[in-house]
Amino acid sequence: MNVVLVEPEIHWNTGNIGRTCVATRTNLHLVKPLGYKIDSAQIRRSGLDYWPKLKLTVHESFAAFEAFLPKDASLLLFSTHAETSFWDAPYREDSFLLFGKESEGFSQDIRDRYAGRFYRVPVSTDVRSLNLSSCAAVCLFEGLRRVGARW
Repeated sequence: MNVVLVEPEIHWNTGNIGRTCVATRTNLHLVKPLGYKIDSAQIRRSGLDYWPKLKLTVHESFAAFEAFLPKDASLLLFSTHAETSFWDAPYREDSFLLFGKESEGFSQDIRDRYAGRFYRVPVSTDVRSLNLSSCAAVCLFEGLRRVGARW
C-alpha cells in the first residue's frame, strides 16, 4: 500500500506518517511543493531513527505523480468534505491513499477530477477533523486490515 501526501505543510506530520509507513512496510510519496525542507532535522527527529528505513518517493508535482502511477491505479482520496465513509472505501493491496495539505486539503482541480474517489473519517461535531498523521494512520490500518496484511 502507498500513502501519498499532496503538498504537505507540517514537518511533524510527515515525520510521524513516515514512521507509521516504516512500521507497516508501506511506501510514502510526497508531492511538491512541500512546506519544509525534506532534509530537515525536525522530520528526522519526528521519525526518530526510522527515517532512513523509509521507502520514500518525492514527486515534483501532482502531474508528475499522476505520470508515475500504473494505468489501473487504485486511488483513494481522504477529505473532511467527502460524503462516503472510509469504512466503505474499496481498498486494494496496491492502493494509493491520498491526503491533501493540512491548511486547505486538495485543490479544486483534484476534487473535480477525482470526485468519485473521496472518503472521510467520521468524527463527532465537536471537532472539525483529525490531525493529518492520525487520519493517515487510521485509514492505512483500515486498508491493511481489509486486505489481510500480516507481518
